[in-house]
Amino acid sequence: MFRYEVLMLTIPEITKDEVAATESQLANVIQQHKGTLISFERWGKYRLAYPIRKHEYGVYCLARLETPAKDATLKDVHMLLGVKLEDSVMRFVITQLDPNAPLTYQRPLSLEEAPAKSASPFSRERGFFNDGYQRRGRDEERPHSEERHSAEENGEAQEQEHEIA
Repeated sequence: MFRYEVLMLTIPEITKDEVAATESQLANVIQQHKGTLISFERWGKYRLAYPIRKHEYGVYCLARLETPAKDATLKDVHMLLGVKLEDSVMRFVITQLDPNAPLTYQRPLSLEEAPAKSASPFSRERGFFNDGYQRRGRDEERPHSEERHSAEENGEAQEQEHEIA
């Protein structure tokens, strides 16, 4: 038996009924090849690193399956997700898993589960801002560079005095 994991990125407007329909269609395709759908999880809505089909967010779903027919099953899963469900599934990836490895994993909290982010007083006090830079570090460098420039200017002024004399 071959074990696979299918990670799907769907449109952010997908409903729970549409997710359930996707799960049942995927289970039917796998059962046609005498395989089993081990698990199907809707992870939730996440912000994307870059827009996909003009969407800033997407809903991730993870399906795990076992099948004896490697090539035929994968071909039909590709056909289902890439052609038939093309309107709702934006991207998907299929990964072969180690059959002896456990099926446990830790996923990050989705936007629906995570508490709202706000700038804490600690981060403001320490000088951290949303752009990822630390203000205090940049401000500490400024006096050193100003001292260096003033020393260079003084050296140039001394050289000019020696040339005149």
